[in-house]
Parts: sequence; C-alpha cells; structure tokens
Amino acid sequence: MEKILVQTARAPKPVAPYSQAIALGNLLFCSGQIGIVPETRELISNDVAEQTRQVLENLTAVLTEAGCSRKDVVKVTVLLTDMKDFAAVNEVYASFFPAPFPARTAFAVSGLPYGAAVEIEAIAHFH
Repeated sequence: MEKILVQTARAPKPVAPYSQAIALGNLLFCSGQIGIVPETRELISNDVAEQTRQVLENLTAVLTEAGCSRKDVVKVTVLLTDMKDFAAVNEVYASFFPAPFPARTAFAVSGLPYGAAVEIEAIAHFH
C-alpha cells in the first residue's frame, strides 16, 4: 500500500519533522494538533477550552482535506498537561464528535510544544 501525505494550510504547519496526516489504505493517521492558530502560528490563548476548540478545528481541517469528517474518526488520543482540565476538555470535545463517540485514551504528560495545555491526535476510517 502506498502512503499518501495529507497537508492543508487550514491547519498549522508542523513544528517538527512530521506530517499533518498520512493516509494508508482506508485509514487516516492524523498527527497531534495543539491550539495553534494557523495564520499566526501562535497558541490561541492560555484557556484550555479555547485551546481545545482550536485543536479540534485544526484536526477538522486535516480530516476535511483528506475527504473525511469528524464522524469518520474511530480513535482519539488526548494529551493533557494537567488532568484538572479533563472536564473542560470533555465539554468542548463532546460538542465536536457525534455519537457514537470514537474510542479514546487520555493521559497527562509533563509538557507539550509551545506550552500548550492539550494535544489531540486521531485515526479516521475512509468510507
């Protein structure tokens, strides 16, 4: 199977040597997104809910570029720098993904790029 690069200007350019997403067969592997505004390449704010919203908008842009949507997401990984933010992230997250919700893992990390509070990666299925 051939790996296909997925890239869009509607999501931030990668800040290190990785791709926004790679399609392989009928799966799309989306790299983690943080709350960077694509046009400014800066973190949207220090507010975790605003960051989560921007993260999911960035992720949606990558999904759309690949011909997928949020409903095609089957697995999500959420990284948080503080588990106290879990409820705030969940509130925004629930407004983005339709039921049945994707499978998900969430855990705390000691730090994220740009001082972000949340990072989210996803795997989607092409139909």
